[in-house]
Amino acid sequence: MTSPHRLSVRVYWEDTDASGLVYHTSYVRFMERGRTELLRSLGLEQSQLLDGAAGAPIYFVVRAMELDFRKPAVLDDLLSVETKPLDLGGASLSLDQRVMRGDEPLVTAVVKVVCVENGRAKRLPAEVRAKFEALRADR
Repeated sequence: MTSPHRLSVRVYWEDTDASGLVYHTSYVRFMERGRTELLRSLGLEQSQLLDGAAGAPIYFVVRAMELDFRKPAVLDDLLSVETKPLDLGGASLSLDQRVMRGDEPLVTAVVKVVCVENGRAKRLPAEVRAKFEALRADR
């Protein structure tokens, strides 16, 4: 897989606000889909992780998100959500995400997610860590 991972997203009526521009929380949903599809591309289905495929039942939660809204998207735009890992911690992972219209960045974000088991932070399982380290090496 090449880094960054890319996911195409079309802007629908439900993604916009009264002004016809994409509502700010819609970008957060687009980025969530990008992170989920990145995991899937690495062979890490969220439902399987929750069922214990990596040893114990785990899931990822957003710990922090820093967003920079640069330009708006509008109805019918075809966007690309780019996602790539930045840093790996013991139980956390930081990701660079961008919502793009062509080559134009509309929203950029740094998102920190934490691996959780039974409501508590848990070290990234070796299999999960190895897949993200390999992806970071491809940059």
